[in-house]
Amino acid sequence: MERVNTVLIVARLDSDWSALVGLLSERQGYRVLTAANEPDALQLAHDVHIDLVIAEDGNKDVDGCTLLAGLRLSHPDVMRVLVLAKSSKLSSRALREASVYQYLRKPLDIEQAALVVMRSLEARELARRHRLISREFKMSDDGTTFAVPPVLSFQPQSQRFEKLVYVSEMMSSLCDLAKTAAKTDLPILIQGETGTGKELLARAIHYNSSRKTSPLLVQNCGGMNDELLQSELFGHRRGAFTGAVSDRLGLFRAADGGTVFLDEISDVSASFQVSLLRFLQEGEVKPLGSDQTTQSNVRIIAASNRSLAQLVNRGEFRRDLYYRLKGFEFEVPPLRDRTEDIAALAEFFAAKHSEATGRKILGLSANLIEKLSHYDFPGNIRELENEIRRLVVLTGDGEYLTTRHLSPAVQAATQRQAVERRSAFSPSGETLKDQVESLERHLVEKTLHRHRWNQSKAADELGLSRVGLANKIRRYGLNQEGPHDR
Repeated sequence: MERVNTVLIVARLDSDWSALVGLLSERQGYRVLTAANEPDALQLAHDVHIDLVIAEDGNKDVDGCTLLAGLRLSHPDVMRVLVLAKSSKLSSRALREASVYQYLRKPLDIEQAALVVMRSLEARELARRHRLISREFKMSDDGTTFAVPPVLSFQPQSQRFEKLVYVSEMMSSLCDLAKTAAKTDLPILIQGETGTGKELLARAIHYNSSRKTSPLLVQNCGGMNDELLQSELFGHRRGAFTGAVSDRLGLFRAADGGTVFLDEISDVSASFQVSLLRFLQEGEVKPLGSDQTTQSNVRIIAASNRSLAQLVNRGEFRRDLYYRLKGFEFEVPPLRDRTEDIAALAEFFAAKHSEATGRKILGLSANLIEKLSHYDFPGNIRELENEIRRLVVLTGDGEYLTTRHLSPAVQAATQRQAVERRSAFSPSGETLKDQVESLERHLVEKTLHRHRWNQSKAADELGLSRVGLANKIRRYGLNQEGPHDR
């Protein structure tokens, strides 16, 4: 599926701007997002993959030149178009600091503006292809330096779902389902280890939904007492508790029409689970210290780094709330289970941090990718990004990223973990039948734990029916709490 280009318009919308939004989205097929001020624009640029920004200059809400100058440093691959007031002159600052690709004047000629957008995006694509070809030529020139091809560049099959980058079939299937889920209003539950990209997935879902023009507000529920969490989400009245010196709206009302992302949902107390269940069922918001109840229409996306199904089975999480939250359920796999994504992610982070620091990095050595692929990354993608950022800082201009500056933990662990992976399991038993059964038991148990005991997913991966898998679980006496090998 071909990716749709995203255009961000930063301006106070009037009839001209609204007409341009309609033309770009309906006739030319672009995804068009809008922001009324600089903070909202910067947040969108952080959350969403933006291809082109059109910023208005000369009004109190938006300093287009300053915004584009900042984006030139933080997002250098984004095309920049400046719109000036009728009497304004194009400043040398716009040319020097913002490095705008093109400028327009108000009142807007809608057809001309649409043409500028189209030509800007064409130029961006040509520049991207030129960089790739130039890098390949550079590889050929330096081929004598390396015993193997030195660079693994971004492969054509690499895919993106906003800020999520992947090539693995596992992530491709997950993101395809997420794109479908985004078009609905059902609650979403995202589970996975810390650092796997749960919040990035939540943000991608929001910005691909019909709620994308309304707020996305985030609340981490970990380590918060009930009163504080109730205040943050439902709001409070002045004097409701000690320290409540003024009214507070609460995220559920502030995000009306949009999305609220609740991270670490597994940490909320039993009493707060009741309040959240009531909200999911009725959409009712009752601030602390108030007798009045109001309605709020928000979509809930919840995330947890612990299995809610296991918590439900242990009586630590309400079963009815769990089923309310999982309108769609996603399990983001750890990086060690999708090592084919490491090369694409490393390339992406190298480009991101080399551009942010102004360094010219030629690419990543094949030996570096091989070593990274042997490491388990307990911190997942967050740890990989920190590793690549460190390499970029320590590598000189015009050089490749190599294994020379790898952190001691990765350098020491790569070979050891590669050996452990190859020899992690040895079938037991004296006869062939015993050893085959030992191997089968190991594979079934490992698959069940990888899917957090989701028997449908495990059966599908193993090529078994649900009944066939259940028979093997009984036969080998497997249980959810038992030991397992990663």
